[in-house]
Amino acid sequence: MSWHTVALADVAPSAWKNGGGTTRELLAWPGPADWVFRLSVAEVQADGPFSSFVGVQRWFAVLSGAGVRLQVGALAPYEVHVLTSVSAPFCFDGALPVDCTLIDGATQDFNLMVRTDQARAQMQRVAGKLQTEGAGARTVAVWTGEAGAALWLGQECTPVGARTLAWQSLPAGAALEVIAADALFMEIQPCP
Repeated sequence: MSWHTVALADVAPSAWKNGGGTTRELLAWPGPADWVFRLSVAEVQADGPFSSFVGVQRWFAVLSGAGVRLQVGALAPYEVHVLTSVSAPFCFDGALPVDCTLIDGATQDFNLMVRTDQARAQMQRVAGKLQTEGAGARTVAVWTGEAGAALWLGQECTPVGARTLAWQSLPAGAALEVIAADALFMEIQPCP
């Protein structure tokens, strides 16, 4: 099974309408117009609200910069989450109002969005070794940090360069091992 890869440097940024940042879309499956899940890296350069995505589960992780303060909800008391480049990825309902305040300058952030009527997802940081084996068929994706990663499927190892997304569909029971100093691991499964 071969991995699909895309390096961040090979994707042109798209500016936000509000002027607060840019997004590089790394993967929209099955296509940009009708995606079930979407993975992207954003450069957040100014405080402001997140776009609303009704019916979408969102995962958000800070990759670099001092971090962000997210205020979630329309009415007080708000939930407040402070996220840095070592915080666990944050999962939230894409329909909720979220206001983002930069802690100390611009950040680079990873986003995973999944349409909840078609799939469910998980995201976690990897610092060392992660072993996973899915009960059902699934798509797995790994975002690598500055040191890259090694992806083991059975006896086959695939090295992945720095700041690159690698993904592929795996059958039920396939075991994957991720070895990385700083990476994000994602798993997306279709709804039953």
